Amino acid sequence: MSDTPTPPRHSFIEDAQGLAYGSFMAAVGVLILTHLGFVTGQTAGLAVMISYSTGWSFAPVFFAVNLPFYWLGYRRFGLRFTVKSFIAVALLSVLVATLPSQISFAHLDPLIGALLFGFLTGSALLALFRHGASLGGIGIVGLYLQDKTGFRAGWTQLIFDAFLFAWAFAIRDWQSVAWSFLGALVVNLVIAINHRRDRYVV
Repeated sequence: MSDTPTPPRHSFIEDAQGLAYGSFMAAVGVLILTHLGFVTGQTAGLAVMISYSTGWSFAPVFFAVNLPFYWLGYRRFGLRFTVKSFIAVALLSVLVATLPSQISFAHLDPLIGALLFGFLTGSALLALFRHGASLGGIGIVGLYLQDKTGFRAGWTQLIFDAFLFAWAFAIRDWQSVAWSFLGALVVNLVIAINHRRDRYVV
């Protein structure tokens, strides 16, 4: 039997700053992404592709496409997670709608942009995960399907992202899609290397 004491939960203030940090960094990542005409995966990628295809603003599209996933989030992770994720998605949507009047890019190299997007978004998602939230989406569906059918959640996400990038090839130039893939790779590497439940247990 381990003598290690059970760590306390994050306080309300700690959770609030975690959600604020994660949402803000993710919003800056989205601004970089859309400024360069890149794409990404998951529901953010779906919202970006709908925005590119229709001319609709990313912010309301992102908020809307996440609405169907909250019920699954509640079923799989409970009310606390669902409320925090709703707050994070809503805050990100507001920030993406308002930050363009505060931030602009005179020049941003695609390589630097892809790396910045990857690092900022990866750190944003880490903050949200560590405070019991997410930016909604396909990951929730993947975990729900895994529980119900045994189909691995990672495969669900991979299939969905493959669809998004195939769609991107149809409407974007191949260079933008290639840089987008680099950005998505950096995001996933940041999460894979740093999101360790055996080390971060709060």
